[in-house]
Amino acid sequence: MSGIYDFYFQGGAFMHPIAICLIFGIGLMVERFIFLFFRYNINGAAFMAQIQKLVMANNIDRAIKLCNAAPSAALPKVVKAGLTRANKGEMEIANAIEEATLEVIPKVQKRTNLLQAVANVATMLGLLGTIFGLIEAFKALDSATADQKSKLLAKYISIALNTTAFGLVAAIPCLVAHAILSSITKKIIDEIDEYTVKLQNLLFSRAKGSANPLDR
Repeated sequence: MSGIYDFYFQGGAFMHPIAICLIFGIGLMVERFIFLFFRYNINGAAFMAQIQKLVMANNIDRAIKLCNAAPSAALPKVVKAGLTRANKGEMEIANAIEEATLEVIPKVQKRTNLLQAVANVATMLGLLGTIFGLIEAFKALDSATADQKSKLLAKYISIALNTTAFGLVAAIPCLVAHAILSSITKKIIDEIDEYTVKLQNLLFSRAKGSANPLDR
């Protein structure tokens, strides 16, 4: 524990804003993982297979109840918007789905890209601390007495190296989390795009009295 303490305080003033970036990044990671993995995400294929069966059986009310069973998930919200207009015209169904999609997608994408920004800021702060540490080290070589030089060099080189290291410690988890969360976000949005088109086709066919399976 004392090693971590020494590492942090030997890094100088730039360690504090980097620490703020790290704390902020961790908060973002936790919040986005909770929302994307446990609230917005759903097994789209299994969900739509059930919706398909209910729509083809002309049981729209049960299909809507199935959507209500996952009120926070992104795909059911959009599907429900289409199902509630199932007995309306094609344009009204399409508009309802598009409106729900435009409402849901920004929530799914929200704050994920901030992780990349936090990683970049932490890295830049680490490099800035390195530069200031090296500047001070060179100043010590010019102005310090012989017996002070080694002590001052050790101090400022610690600042240079520790800030770089701590900046990377803050940045790397944020970048890894950003990659994972972006992948989950893309998966959710792709499912919305794919299954809402199939839902529209199914509802249009139902309205014409010739409902077809989603997967042909």
